[in-house]
Amino acid sequence: QDRKDEGRVPISAKLIANLIVTAGADRVLALDLHSNQIQGFFDIPVDHLYGSQIFMPYLQQLQITDLVIAAPDVGKSKVARAYANRLRAGLAIVEKTRINPEEVKAGYVIGKVKDKNIVIIDDIIETGGSVAEATGVLKEAGAKKIYVVATHGVFCGPATERLSAAPIERIVVTDSGPVPQSALDMGVEVLSVAPLLAETIKRIHLQQSVSALFEFTEDT
Repeated sequence: QDRKDEGRVPISAKLIANLIVTAGADRVLALDLHSNQIQGFFDIPVDHLYGSQIFMPYLQQLQITDLVIAAPDVGKSKVARAYANRLRAGLAIVEKTRINPEEVKAGYVIGKVKDKNIVIIDDIIETGGSVAEATGVLKEAGAKKIYVVATHGVFCGPATERLSAAPIERIVVTDSGPVPQSALDMGVEVLSVAPLLAETIKRIHLQQSVSALFEFTEDT
């Protein structure tokens, strides 16, 4: 939780930041934080890496035709636009409403997806609700094959059941955390973050620039 979106809720991300600093850390290396503003919650330097450094070469290698990059909600539209610009693809955004922490309802699609192949870009898959709802709406709008790319594959609760039933061609995540066996049995593909983290840690240790490793804005 990084903001008070209703009364009597905590800003837990600030508490976690304080705990990490109090525990003695003097620098934080993060990968695809759920909200970029969390970097500002720390009183120590933060290097924020992006999963795009891992996923972009992978997607380019797939050479998907008639490609449209889709954001599963408005909050991910900026990242989706950056992918679309680099891959010379179209852009779509799925409007959604969160009913509760585990359930969302996707409404409509902004953008042209009819007869297009879609890559949904997200930072995390937890219960799979957002992705499953988004794929359903995209299919109803006429999309062809749908791929899902997410940095953190948690796959908790009903995630594997939801995603197995969804019209998804392929799901790709990283090994930023342990991917459950149920997700691997479902055919989820896992890419390693080790080379990216190792190179960043080496540059920090040698006091070299790490900017080139996490520069990823909507203008690039």
